[in-house]
Amino acid sequence: MTSTIPYHIFPLGDSAITVDFGNRISPGLNNAVMKLYHNLAAAPLPGMEGVVPGYSSLTVQYDLLFCAGQCPQGRTVFEWMGELLDLRVRKLDYEEMALSREIIVPVCYDPSFAPDLEALAREKGLSVEEVIYLHSLHPYRVYLLGFLPGFSYLGETDERLAMPRKMQPVQVQAGSIGIAGRQTGIYSLSSPGGWQIIGRTPLKLFDKDSDNLTLLKPGDSIKFISIRKDEFKDH
Repeated sequence: MTSTIPYHIFPLGDSAITVDFGNRISPGLNNAVMKLYHNLAAAPLPGMEGVVPGYSSLTVQYDLLFCAGQCPQGRTVFEWMGELLDLRVRKLDYEEMALSREIIVPVCYDPSFAPDLEALAREKGLSVEEVIYLHSLHPYRVYLLGFLPGFSYLGETDERLAMPRKMQPVQVQAGSIGIAGRQTGIYSLSSPGGWQIIGRTPLKLFDKDSDNLTLLKPGDSIKFISIRKDEFKDH
């Protein structure tokens, strides 16, 4: 069955085009994005140089000069690429789930790795143990990577854990796991950041010397498991 999900296609500069399924965080919309992403990665459009999935949109980057040489007479490159992309969008079956990997992410919630955990628990009227339980209860979808190379935006947390970002950024260590709104995310590199930090993983999220560069990919399903401080160095 082909898609009945509303969408619109628009240019992004002169060498990219975006298809937007709706400006909101939704597993169903992100599934549509990932279905299209895998389809385009396997069978690129003419002149396509890259494809970037987002929460509910996908951007195709293309070689403008190449496409201008291939474009039918009387058509702009955007019109031609838009028609090709629209055809691809309409042909896909979005009721089937996109391919995904299931990845276990160990997390140490010890106070030395979780500077904001106790404050978050107090703010929410929960015990630290309850926060850890709620945070690690269900799998999370990797919606996208951004901000830093390999930084993963995951969603959504239990509504009882929702917290605003900090007013002022602080220095955050690589592997730190934070909450902002109802999203949780993992810092791939040490960086200033404003998320509420409640734990840290020993896993390396970004490796410039690896062929894959990033451990996590959009569309992955991850499950947090709690580990002790003395187990952190063994992962």
